[in-house]
Amino acid sequence: MAMEFYEAVKARRSVYALSRESTISDDRLEGILLEAVKNAPSAFNSQSGRVVLLLGAAHDGFWDATRGILHELAASEAAFEKTAAKLAGFKNAHGTALFFEDTEVVRSFQEKFPLYKESFAVWSGNSAGMLQYLVWTGLAAEGMGASLQHYNPLVDGWVRERFDLPASWKLTAEMPFGKIAAPAGEKEFLPLEGRFKVFGR
Repeated sequence: MAMEFYEAVKARRSVYALSRESTISDDRLEGILLEAVKNAPSAFNSQSGRVVLLLGAAHDGFWDATRGILHELAASEAAFEKTAAKLAGFKNAHGTALFFEDTEVVRSFQEKFPLYKESFAVWSGNSAGMLQYLVWTGLAAEGMGASLQHYNPLVDGWVRERFDLPASWKLTAEMPFGKIAAPAGEKEFLPLEGRFKVFGR
């Protein structure tokens, strides 16, 4: 059974030790991502968020390509070792969600509402973060681990060509996910004093 909302919020952590297994079916995974894409808030209801779900060979291919791209850019083999180990861990996951913002949608709203032109890029970033959080927390509610990675823009060209995506789709993050092989460590919290204020009470 899925967790209660705030239990899922607390369970959502950056988990790096993931296995190929999944706690839910791939159909259920797809459903979680579809609901997130559909219901993620966006400025002026612009709905600029996009998600690509990679499973099986598509997931493996993405991380193999990312490894190859980063290997070419590495200063030395020794410097690449740590990165290679991280990438191997991401490849060992069950799948990956790729997050995008459709820049053509953002541009069209900038033209439609010129008074807010400069704000739409910021609002697009807000929407992107909320979409990522919805997916991440939805996975946590099902007992799945995940982390948010940012190998964009280094991998953008490969992703666009490999999956035949529109040029207007800007990659914003990559989220490998799978069954938790080892839990995240204890999380430290800064004091809430100074982070939260109430006025008018």
